[in-house]
Amino acid sequence: MAMSSTEHSTPASPHITRSDTPFLCQRPVRITIYTFFALFLLGMLAFRFLPHLLDPTFEKHIAKGEVMVSMTKKQVLEAWGSPYTINVSHTQDGIRREEWIFEDWISSSQIKHRYLYFEENALVGGWYYGARERPRLNDTPPPAPTAKKPGV
Repeated sequence: MAMSSTEHSTPASPHITRSDTPFLCQRPVRITIYTFFALFLLGMLAFRFLPHLLDPTFEKHIAKGEVMVSMTKKQVLEAWGSPYTINVSHTQDGIRREEWIFEDWISSSQIKHRYLYFEENALVGGWYYGARERPRLNDTPPPAPTAKKPGV
């Protein structure tokens, strides 16, 4: 009865190792990349939820006159006051959307707009539209013309 044995191949020299895997596919590199992505994701989640966890009722933000995503309409009214215009629309799913437009009159020719967007009763976003002003050449009046003296 003959016993079958399996042969194991070993490299000719123990000091020579050959790696056919590309650099990005090597295990230490993959672990480093995955760790970076995991930490980045955790950082993004913490950045999103940290202000709400530190100030769940938004009292500090309201006192400073700031608005934050997920505030209610009542909280925004306390922070900024009432808007100049409210535009209401509905999505196909029946979700009520509101656009609040605030106007800040800096002068008779300069207006700044702030826009806030609500879905149902929660603030979901907004943006600030800079100054709209009529073009002015100078704020100072032009110098008065001087008459030339003849012969000078």
